[in-house]
Amino acid sequence: MSAKPEVRLVREASQQIVAGGSAGLVEICLMHPLDVVKTRFQIQRCATDANSYKSLVDSFQMIFQMEGLFGFYKGILPPILAETPKRAVKFFTFEQYKKLLGYVSLSPALTFAIAGLGSGLTEAIVVNPFEVVKVGLQANRNTFAEQPSTMGYARQIIKKEGWGLQGLNKGLTATLGRHGVFNMVYFGFYYNVKNIIPVNKDPTLEFLRKFGIGLLSGTIASVINIPFDVAKSRIQGPQPVPGEIKYRTCFKTMATVYQEEGILALYKGLLPKIMRLGPGGAVMLLVYEYTYSWLQEN
Repeated sequence: MSAKPEVRLVREASQQIVAGGSAGLVEICLMHPLDVVKTRFQIQRCATDANSYKSLVDSFQMIFQMEGLFGFYKGILPPILAETPKRAVKFFTFEQYKKLLGYVSLSPALTFAIAGLGSGLTEAIVVNPFEVVKVGLQANRNTFAEQPSTMGYARQIIKKEGWGLQGLNKGLTATLGRHGVFNMVYFGFYYNVKNIIPVNKDPTLEFLRKFGIGLLSGTIASVINIPFDVAKSRIQGPQPVPGEIKYRTCFKTMATVYQEEGILALYKGLLPKIMRLGPGGAVMLLVYEYTYSWLQEN
């Protein structure tokens, strides 16, 4: 008899992990080209540079012409390797934090937001080394065939800078801010609004209801957390002067970008980010919910 709750807990956890991993894998395969474009916009500093992108369309054209189709999939292996555990951690820890917060007298709205914040901070710790490798590969403008392999680039970082906060874990504070703020808004908005808008009996309309709320959740969370994303890209990407580290800490990087380039520079890459994480956020939530529901039923 005593084994039953333990078995139930393990089954529930494994279902959440599988559903979360599936959601992440589907989202990254669909949306990675927009992530490459977003990173390129965030690391470019001077609009007069001949290599700078003038618009979203221009960036797609230049990447395709100079780097080929595979240029849009640079740095995809780190997120694929990280995405299953990352999204598994994201959804699993959200569910667990939500359950733990059930013992505290908090409003449902606050519970969803705090559980989201906790899941984001946990996710950031897991994913940051993969992000360092991904950003470095995405910043490389050589053709896909000429750039270093994922493992080769990771070994290069470890050999030169080590595993610490100047090496494979640099930009950790910015990643914590990016994921913590995003998940807090993303989960908080989605579950609170979903509970307000009535369920529709028609399966198609119900799917559209969830997709619409998920789309808004991903969009709003992207707008709020992008200054952390820009800081993260600057810290983890190539520095303006080789061998000289200009961007070190999260808030100091934000202040430097603001002072030198203006407030709008903290929102660089917002359009491709929204184009990716608006629909991508909706896709993740729907894949998670439908996969988790199917696993529970079967």
